Parts: sequence; structure tokens; C-alpha cells
Amino acid sequence: MAKKVVLGRGLGALLQNAEGQELTNNTKSIAAEIANIAISEIEPNPNQPRTEFDETALKELAQSIKQYGIIVPVTVNKIGGKYQLIAGERRYRAAKMAGLKEIPAYIRIVTKHEIIEMALVENIQRENLNPIETALTLQALIEECNLTQEQMSERIGKNRSTIANFLRLLKLPAEIQLNLRNRVISMGHARALISIEKQEEQLRLMKLIIEKDLSVRQVEAMVNGIKAPKIQKEPTKEKKELPEFHTDFKKSISSKLGTTVDITRSQRGKGHIVIPFSNDEDFQRIVAIIEGVR
Repeated sequence: MAKKVVLGRGLGALLQNAEGQELTNNTKSIAAEIANIAISEIEPNPNQPRTEFDETALKELAQSIKQYGIIVPVTVNKIGGKYQLIAGERRYRAAKMAGLKEIPAYIRIVTKHEIIEMALVENIQRENLNPIETALTLQALIEECNLTQEQMSERIGKNRSTIANFLRLLKLPAEIQLNLRNRVISMGHARALISIEKQEEQLRLMKLIIEKDLSVRQVEAMVNGIKAPKIQKEPTKEKKELPEFHTDFKKSISSKLGTTVDITRSQRGKGHIVIPFSNDEDFQRIVAIIEGVR
């Protein structure tokens, strides 16, 4: 059926029994499940998950509607003599902007949960929501419709891991969520920040992203550096003080050989004399001095 093609998989499934709904006196029948409804009789959906609508995009859609009309009907719920919008608020707003008096609509009689679910599914599938709006929409589906992530995955056609990644965004500090909502930082940036445990570090790195215009790959590398366990250096053993005779000899032999001689000695008196040299010529020079002394 045509409505299944234009409405998308998730919403189409929810509307699969739309045929044969009774139309009110305020509607003029177009097809078995579609009617033209006066825009003045339609109320916006109070549970609309999308909170921001691009004014320029709405004007462009309104101009298109003036020229071609509304190709895909909105979906409404019949409540007494009124209708509440379930899906298609952009088309509804643009139609009002275009000066239309009535609009084609699928008419449904559904429960509160069905209204919420249909609106949420329609938004996820058809609207360019920012990542935070998507995350809030998915969270609403879980809470309002009592869905598991697996069930939600089947309803909206997204992988369960994708759903989980969106939901994790809601654990970020409010300042980061705001910048993600306003598209100051990207979804990739936010996903990298999520893996940092301390919020102070998350906020510090977010400011660096903005100030230095860091790429996602750069941020991931920085995050890996923060998460990597720091290798603790073994405390260096303190050199024990040499007896005075050894110290005097060290100074004397270093002076004669023209290089810094090192002497180590254990408590039992066992030790090493280390004479460094820089190359073969330096080695021969030191040997000559020692042999001359001998």
C-alpha cells in the first residue's frame, strides 16, 4: 500500500490498521483512510520530541507546498471534534505558513502511548534531529512506551549499539550536551568524551576542542593518553656515600684521565670503577695515561 512506502517502516507498521476509521462531519473523504481536515481543527502534539524547527527550512517547505501541495499526509488522533497532531509537525507548520486552510491527514483513534510512540518513531526516521534530541527521543520511548533497547531497535530500524551510544550522551555534563545540541561539537567528539570518567576532564577537553578546532581523531588520541595507565618509575636507589678515600681517589683519577670516573661500592667494600670514553681515540688516550702512570 502507498502509505507504507511514504511513511517509513516503523510508522507504517503502527498505521497498518488505519483503513476504515470513521470520519467526522468536519472532514471531506479523499480515500478510505485519508481525509482533508481544516488546519484550525488540528492541535499540535504536546509530546512533540523536536523542540527546534529551522525557520529557513520551514519557509522553503512552505514555498514547495504552495507549488505542489502536501505529498505525504500528516497523521492525527481524533479527540472528540478536534484532532491532535501525531506526526508531521513540519508539514503542519509549513502548511499554515503557506496559507492553506486544510491539510490531508491519516485519521487515527489511538491511546496516549501510541501517540507518543508514533510521534517519536516518525521524528527519528524522518527528521534531522540533533544528537541530544535523538537521545531524548529514544529515552522517551523507553520510559513512556516501556520498550527495551532490543524492542526499540526493531521498531525504528537502528542497531542496538547505536541506540546505546545515543543514550550515553545524556550522561554528559549539561554544558557538553548544550554544545552538542547546538552542533558546536560533533557526535564523534561527544562519544570520545564519554569514555573519560571525570567530568572536570571532559569539560577541559571540550574547551580545547572548541578553542583549537580539534578533529575527532585528535580528541580520541588525547583521550587514550588520559585513560592509559601511567607507568610508575621504580624509585632510583640512592647512591650511598663513598668513604673519604674513595671520594678523593675519584676526584684525582677523574682529573688525571680527563673524564668523569664513577665509583660504586657496597657496604662490604665490593665495587666497580667505571671509566667512560667517547671513541677509540679517547680510549687509546686513557690507556696511554694509565700505562704511563704504571
